[in-house]
Amino acid sequence: MPTVTVPPSSSSTELLFKPKQLHELVLGVSWLSALSDEEVDALLEASELRTLTPREWLFRQETPAEWLHIVISGTMRLVRSAGDGRMATIRCAERGGTLGELSMVSSAGVYLYSSEALRRTHVLSIPAARCREIMDRQPACRAEFMSRLALELTERLEDLALLTQGDAMSRLVSYVLRQLPAGRTKAPRVVRLTIPKRWLAAQLAMTPETLSRLLGKLRDTGAINIDRQRLTVLDEQKLRDLMMTDD
Repeated sequence: MPTVTVPPSSSSTELLFKPKQLHELVLGVSWLSALSDEEVDALLEASELRTLTPREWLFRQETPAEWLHIVISGTMRLVRSAGDGRMATIRCAERGGTLGELSMVSSAGVYLYSSEALRRTHVLSIPAARCREIMDRQPACRAEFMSRLALELTERLEDLALLTQGDAMSRLVSYVLRQLPAGRTKAPRVVRLTIPKRWLAAQLAMTPETLSRLLGKLRDTGAINIDRQRLTVLDEQKLRDLMMTDD
């Protein structure tokens, strides 16, 4: 198994991740899932492990997009800065989430957003050039990569539609429905609200107080149940009906 480089600024004690764990992490990225063991090992040899403290920036918007990052543990917030200096939360990424995919193939060659750690976070950083080489050699990887970008674009367009047209309840319900596990089942489905409430509220363009009030309203209607970070959807149809309720 390969030895992944640990930057001098990082504590080796904090980065004791088993090679098998990192191997599975890479294969968990859909467009890298077809790589052979040898190809994954070669990718890991060129990669670095990074530790970020809470509120530390992994990269900034408009800086060179030289790395693709995969979250090993913790939570990263993706932030886009507008021309007037205001910053908008795009989404949050947790274990297995990738950062910098779109930036990796942008013509400008820079990150299109900034990324900040919300808690102590570990990421695996893979050279973007190595990823581009893989896509050049393997059409199947390139096709899956483009499919992944199309899905990301679709999700961001849905976010934009809700932010410009929907009320706060619609935004919250849409977010919950999109977090539900795939597949249909009669059993209640569970969403884990691991993102700090103030950042989830920012992502949904509302205040933390509004978020708490709307979650309480959904609970009171019997559509959901909340136990700490565990949100259980009890009645999905009722939840969908509430999307039309004015805030």
